[in-house]
Amino acid sequence: MNRRPAATSIRKRVAVATGVAVLAAGTIAAGAGVAGADSRDGSAKKSPRTVTKAQVLGLFDNWNAALRTGDPKKVADLYAKDAVLLPTVSNNVRTDRAEIVDYFEHFLKNKPVGTKIESHVNILDRNTAIDTGVYEFALTDHETGEKSTVEARYTYAYEKQPNGKWLIVNHHSSKMPES
Repeated sequence: MNRRPAATSIRKRVAVATGVAVLAAGTIAAGAGVAGADSRDGSAKKSPRTVTKAQVLGLFDNWNAALRTGDPKKVADLYAKDAVLLPTVSNNVRTDRAEIVDYFEHFLKNKPVGTKIESHVNILDRNTAIDTGVYEFALTDHETGEKSTVEARYTYAYEKQPNGKWLIVNHHSSKMPES
């Protein structure tokens, strides 16, 4: 018996095949969009999936090394153009590079060396991380040579820039209230 499939059966198969093809194409397109979500400049450069906690903690080491250079501009280079600095030993909120440089011109005179006491890292996404905790600074008074230590709470909010460099977008540091 030579039976041809009914016309409705053929139409159903075509509709199912078309639906599967459309679904597959949509899935591939969505996947490509997610995969390229990191490249803000539209290039096809691959970026690491996620920053690690160790890498975020290392950003402080870079900042602390910049302090030791004694060059306020090198320290300010670690801050984004629109960064906000709420510094430890100043009442002024710093919201641009000139103000950040000004703060560090004064702070660096005391030859600060920072040491973290407690750190808590939150990785928010591929491009954003927060490091918060407690650190202390060994300071040497530039006029008397007298040494002191300042213990403070801190928060660094970091953002990965389109060029791949991590910069500080928000830095809050305040003396411990009971010290």
